[in-house]
Amino acid sequence: MKILVAVKRVVDHNVRIRVRPDGSGVETNGVRMSMNPFCKHAVEAAVQLAEAGQASEIVVVSIGPKASNDVILTALAMGAHRGILVETDAALETLAIAKLLAKVVDEEQPDLVLLGKQAVDDDSNHVGQMLAALTNRPQATFASEIKLDGHTLEVTREVDYGRETIDLALPAIVTADLRLNTPRNAALPMVMKARSKPLAVRPAAEFGVDLTPRLVVESVAPPAERAAGTTVASAIDLADIIVADVNEMEAI
Repeated sequence: MKILVAVKRVVDHNVRIRVRPDGSGVETNGVRMSMNPFCKHAVEAAVQLAEAGQASEIVVVSIGPKASNDVILTALAMGAHRGILVETDAALETLAIAKLLAKVVDEEQPDLVLLGKQAVDDDSNHVGQMLAALTNRPQATFASEIKLDGHTLEVTREVDYGRETIDLALPAIVTADLRLNTPRNAALPMVMKARSKPLAVRPAAEFGVDLTPRLVVESVAPPAERAAGTTVASAIDLADIIVADVNEMEAI
């Protein structure tokens, strides 16, 4: 079985997000970047399938600037076999990303495509679903467990009322939730070995996809600062404050 895993380079989740002074977006210059956490769970799922003898090849693809090579190298160090960078400096919308991935899927013909359920920079949760529609493949989103049985994939997924288990016929698209696994930290020898693995860099223009943005971001602003909390001496004092707040709201 061949697995294609899509990964995204985002501001590291441990970094405090700052908005640019002109309000045009989130500041990324001079900021530590890393692989989107959800994508890392997707890579780990693919590697575990390979270690179990259920996958023969793992191909990792990322779309973005040349610097996105670092997240591909991270995936290769975790155990993926080769990487593809679709290089572009443009700020792509989710539909354009899904269309580019669909082109890669058409070329690679993987049995399974794994993605993070969303990226922590925009939280759009669009690409996996759009990719399934564009490639006409069955999909399972928010996967917390994956089991392969021949040409059928059993996926347990997180839903509002708990969990549900569904069966998908391969080839299929699956998006990973955080509960799917615990991603490994690649040891130094694996990091060094990753640099010798194949990594193809291809310009986005080569795929013939219209990357023209359809949305205009008018402004980005940080959330309002939260008011400082107060400490009370007892539950009675807390109750008095709550009653006062309720009375004030009712008066309004």
